[in-house]
Amino acid sequence: MNKKVSYSEKEWKEILTDSEYKILRRKGTEPPFSGKFLYNKKRGIYICAGCKNPLFSSETKFDSGCGWPSFREVISKGSVKLKKDKSFGINRVEVVCSKCGGHLGHVFDDDPNPTGKRFCINSISLDFKERK
Repeated sequence: MNKKVSYSEKEWKEILTDSEYKILRRKGTEPPFSGKFLYNKKRGIYICAGCKNPLFSSETKFDSGCGWPSFREVISKGSVKLKKDKSFGINRVEVVCSKCGGHLGHVFDDDPNPTGKRFCINSISLDFKERK
């Protein structure tokens, strides 16, 4: 597993764009159907925009119709951490990067496919490494 990344809030503000900071460090959400990776069909690996930790493979990405990129599973055990999230009076499970703690999105148990999982992830929290 990769070594954890720890920066001060001042350092994060210097490293990240304003939008990335809002999502990754302040647990924001991009508007549905607005993300740069929602319709991405290229093959490759989705990595954390904050620390470059590999998170998801394009092979597990699917169109769930929810407005955010969706994945059936993480790229490897330990690439993300799951946390209880009771914000807005809703019981959900938050997905955070295991290396930098950045907020990625949420995971739901409503996918009809084999894993039963739908990792609903903000495009802004991701970068993409295309596989040629």
